Amino acid sequence: MNIAVLVSGGGTNLQALIDWEKSHSDCPYHIALVVSNTKNAYALERAKLAGIPTEIKSPFLVLGKELAEKSDRDTKRIAISDAILELCHQNKIDAIVLAGYLSVLGGKIISEYSGRIINLHPALLPKFGGVGMWGHNVHEAVLASGEKESGCTVHLVDAGCDTGEILVQKKVPVLPGDTPDTLYARIAPEEHKAMVEGVCLLASRLGQ
Repeated sequence: MNIAVLVSGGGTNLQALIDWEKSHSDCPYHIALVVSNTKNAYALERAKLAGIPTEIKSPFLVLGKELAEKSDRDTKRIAISDAILELCHQNKIDAIVLAGYLSVLGGKIISEYSGRIINLHPALLPKFGGVGMWGHNVHEAVLASGEKESGCTVHLVDAGCDTGEILVQKKVPVLPGDTPDTLYARIAPEEHKAMVEGVCLLASRLGQ
């Protein structure tokens, strides 16, 4: 299964996928492309070190500076999504993996890759999902709620925000005195496991 991994930041979950593919001869997926919506994402360096082709698709690159400055958020999202869809066509991509991708896909890519896009969310969906729930925002909300456990979720992407079918969840306890940083540090290793497990499960579902 050829996958495109979409990233925005450090790329630790991408690295987990890279390491699994390299260390398992029977790995059911191949990372064929890494796409970032920002040129400064360290995930791009991880991909280059692993010999994986990379692309950057930001609003300025896709629309041009003048049009990007005039466009609303939805217009930018659709433009980027369409550009990523074209890359997927060009690279014969079977499935798309959102690994810390801090944007929302929309338009044709959602329908064309229906059942073949997965996302990693840093909480136990359906709790703490939706617009604005990303990164430390999620962990702050979990701690403020008094929840006794948190974790991460790999789910299928649909037209909603964090609303698709759940494939994998990993749980960790919320401890007294936790901060967003300490909670994240406990969840991060589970994210790496869930990411690999989710991609392998998707490959199995697709008969790859």
